[in-house]
Amino acid sequence: MPWIVYGIIATGDEWRWGAIAGLVISLVLVVIDRRTGKGWDEMVIESSAAVFFACLTLLSILDPHSALTPYGPALVNVWLAGTAWGSLAVGKPFTLGIARTKAPEEVWQTPLFYRVNAVVTAVWATAFTLAAICLIYVLTVSPHATTLVIVIKVLSFVLPGVFTVRYPALAAQRARAAG
Repeated sequence: MPWIVYGIIATGDEWRWGAIAGLVISLVLVVIDRRTGKGWDEMVIESSAAVFFACLTLLSILDPHSALTPYGPALVNVWLAGTAWGSLAVGKPFTLGIARTKAPEEVWQTPLFYRVNAVVTAVWATAFTLAAICLIYVLTVSPHATTLVIVIKVLSFVLPGVFTVRYPALAAQRARAAG
């Protein structure tokens, strides 16, 4: 939700208000999630959003005309890619906590469960990385190509989202077939 609100509000010179709105929404979501009993491992993206929007809000206030302003859409993907790759680097794919809420407890410690989440996280990390690269390029050579920016952003969420829905069942089916 905070990423979407930022994307809608942060147009042109309005990035400051988008950052502030993203920060407020992400903090509210973190508080609500914690109060409902969610663990920090279930809220990696939400926590990361709070840090991102806190940094962006600070930057937008201290340097409202920053050279980074036109690259707001790309910065989101750079940050999300860093979050996803970072979670893999420390051996805790960000999807693990989310997947635990949907999978039976007896599979949480299996190698297959970890491997599936590592692959799913890597797909998200790759999608965010590719989107960041594409957005930096598009925003540099054609900063007013709004439709293309939207298409890149949508694809960077839809494609890994579809993979996330389909891959765990496929991996489980392959594991059963392999014995």
